[in-house]
Amino acid sequence: MLGFELDIWDYLTFATGLACAIVGIVALLWIAGLPGQIAIARKHPEAEAVKVMGFAGFLAVVPWIQAFIWAFKPTNVVDIRRFPAEEAKATEEEIVRLKGETEKKHNKAPAKENPSPDSDSTS
Repeated sequence: MLGFELDIWDYLTFATGLACAIVGIVALLWIAGLPGQIAIARKHPEAEAVKVMGFAGFLAVVPWIQAFIWAFKPTNVVDIRRFPAEEAKATEEEIVRLKGETEKKHNKAPAKENPSPDSDSTS
């Protein structure tokens, strides 16, 4: 059909080209997700927004650079709906969710209830 025979070297060339394309796509996806990974590792309060901006802004380059800078920028959260301890807890829960980890539940044995001295159980 082509006027010549395809031999092993032709198939190896096709396989090498396909492997290079797959590696290139994986590398581009890793670079696009880099700001989000950095923000999650640094426990950034807006880690999810940084992650989305990294992927969405990759083709235009300038938004990706902004997301990369934003991942390193320390951010103070001012949220009038919650106190600082509640905000820190919410941020930690969000980071755990973004990492894909399950919350480590500390199973404590229930404390034994001591009978109060007022109630005498002996009759």
